[in-house]
Amino acid sequence: MDKYVLNPEVTAFLDVMNHPLRDLIENLRRVILTAGPDLVEGIKWNGPNYSLNGQDRITMRIHPPKQVQLVLHRGAKVKEQPKERLLKDECALLDWKSNDRAVLTVRSLAELQGHQAVVEDVAAQWLVVTGD
Repeated sequence: MDKYVLNPEVTAFLDVMNHPLRDLIENLRRVILTAGPDLVEGIKWNGPNYSLNGQDRITMRIHPPKQVQLVLHRGAKVKEQPKERLLKDECALLDWKSNDRAVLTVRSLAELQGHQAVVEDVAAQWLVVTGD
């Protein structure tokens, strides 16, 4: 059984929002928290945010409410760019903004379910390669 802890502050934040893709958001919360048992869930940039050892790693972009995006990054501060992308993207689900920043867009719960294993793997790998 997967162990993860949902932050009640994030749940309350989402309750007030009444987002039309709430089921998708909740499933993504579980996927992300399962990928990294040491992740801390909070709210940053007006959406759920996931930090590892105090460093932001994955931020959920939930606006506009027609899709949900997982922004994979190494924190808010600019860092020296790696020479290559930090992950191999064999399924072409990532939109690379730089070699250390990518966006994964999911438009529906059905779409997530169709790619869930890949999304879980991407999240877990991201935490490993950005572990600094």
